[in-house]
Amino acid sequence: MAAVVLVSRSVLPKISSVSCAAALQQQHRKLHAAVVPRGKGGRSSSSGIAATVFGATGFLGRYVVNRLGRMGSQIVVPHRCDQYDIMYLRPMGDLGQIIFMEWDARNKDSIKQALQHSNVVVNLVGREWETSNYGFEDVFVSIPQQIARAAREAGVSKLIHMSHLNADIRSPSKYLRNKAVGEAAVRDEFPDAVILKPSEMFGREDRFFNHFANLRWFGSAVPLIAMGKKTEKQPVHVVDVAKAIINAIKDPEANGKTYALVGPNRYLLHDLVEYIYAVAHRPFVPYPLPRPLYHLVAKFFAMNPFEPWTTPDKVDRFHTTDLKFPGLPGLEDLGITASSVEQRAIEILRRHRRFRYLEAELDETKPAKTVSF
Repeated sequence: MAAVVLVSRSVLPKISSVSCAAALQQQHRKLHAAVVPRGKGGRSSSSGIAATVFGATGFLGRYVVNRLGRMGSQIVVPHRCDQYDIMYLRPMGDLGQIIFMEWDARNKDSIKQALQHSNVVVNLVGREWETSNYGFEDVFVSIPQQIARAAREAGVSKLIHMSHLNADIRSPSKYLRNKAVGEAAVRDEFPDAVILKPSEMFGREDRFFNHFANLRWFGSAVPLIAMGKKTEKQPVHVVDVAKAIINAIKDPEANGKTYALVGPNRYLLHDLVEYIYAVAHRPFVPYPLPRPLYHLVAKFFAMNPFEPWTTPDKVDRFHTTDLKFPGLPGLEDLGITASSVEQRAIEILRRHRRFRYLEAELDETKPAKTVSF
């Protein structure tokens, strides 16, 4: 028979008073519940990370949110779009772990509200073209500076800022010039910020490999400045960059460092585009197009009031040789083995194939030629 334990009524008030005192003591702790680690890992546990991811609705953002969600993090997703446009992010975390909130990029109070309960802030805000409302200076300098300042004032322990490998104040691309200024602005406001400098990223939803593959819609020939033989590229897979962000969050030694994130191989742009068309089983007929004429054509597409297919600035950026930073740490310093173009290209380019080549093996395609570092 099970033993029956009787508790006298005189003891009950003591027990209740002790439990209430413990509860009050825990309530007075200035510590958010999301930062208390518990569980064995996975979506339904708590990693101790409460992250605000600015720019989570972009190309890289979905991969970062997915990896944060699968490890049991609480994620705040500030957005400016319609709520139905971000429904794909909701299943990436456990119930109630992904919190959506509208924000105004020019409102300081809106930024502070988005990160006030977070111990990690990730800035992925970016855009490939300028609009009448937001120019490159707003997107890459003013907004990151406001985010860094708000993070410092809120006592955030980790700030991850996304820059670009070719960010240079002397670059012909306005995009890359403002990226360089934004790096300095963030570092001034938040000295311990982790700055990541990826090269051009490729992935399923990218605007790099898909951009060149879609050139076939404008004729059988592919325009390239100097035939693409004076431009070197070292693209990096988007998943590797997302892993780098997560590992930088976990690594306390990453604070204050700048990382150059590149793929394992370096290619001439001509050879890279040739490989893209080989994987897609499409004819590749390149022809040289002078930069001024290419700019003239790109200006026509830039007049699109929605998402322009290309712009003169994008032409300059894609025909800029990737810089080398041998003194900066990279993916390997964050414990990541970079994926090569040959390993991941099929995931992106299969949809560009004709039906009869849809199931063709990747081994049939000769790997792209690489250039030495």
